[in-house]
Amino acid sequence: MFTGLVRRRSRGFTLLEITLAVAILGLMAVAIYRFVATNLVAVRLSAQVNADDARYAGFANLLTEQLQNLPPGQGTLGGEPYKFSGRSRDEMTWICSAGPGLLTRYATGDYAVTLRLKPIPKTDLMELGVTREPEDDTGPTDADRAWVPLIEDLRSMEIRYFDPRLNAWVDRWTDRGTLPHLVRVTLDRVGASVPWEAIIPLRRTPL
Repeated sequence: MFTGLVRRRSRGFTLLEITLAVAILGLMAVAIYRFVATNLVAVRLSAQVNADDARYAGFANLLTEQLQNLPPGQGTLGGEPYKFSGRSRDEMTWICSAGPGLLTRYATGDYAVTLRLKPIPKTDLMELGVTREPEDDTGPTDADRAWVPLIEDLRSMEIRYFDPRLNAWVDRWTDRGTLPHLVRVTLDRVGASVPWEAIIPLRRTPL
């Protein structure tokens, strides 16, 4: 009787028990993999969103610094609305010397800087950037127009100007003798549910 008890206690795992153990370990491995993969995707998307936010914030800061440093006067700022294939491709031009608005510190004289969209070849998307050309050049060539890219993968850009005399937003600015109080830039981004928008005050607000 004692010998039989020892034999029963020393028997190994059955095939069914091993199968169940392997299945449980497999389910745990799949759950851990999905958890890690989901977190990696979330981290990657979060990093991409943060990078995009930083890029747009940098663009807004650049534009704010430049427009707030424009002196009111003849030819300082102008803008026209344009549309192609039903999409807004507005443009805005300002006159400045070397500095943040020209995106270079090594230039002489005044330049006309135009903020506009440029088509990306073989796609229906646009690239936002600025062109620069000498203000006193009556017939600038393509070589004179330096293109500085800022943001890619856009569908449209809308620019509006707040005219305090009308107490309203207008789609163009042709009064070169004065400046609007506000400039609103709206960018339609690929993959974003809502457009990105920035309202730039042209007068520095007191701290």
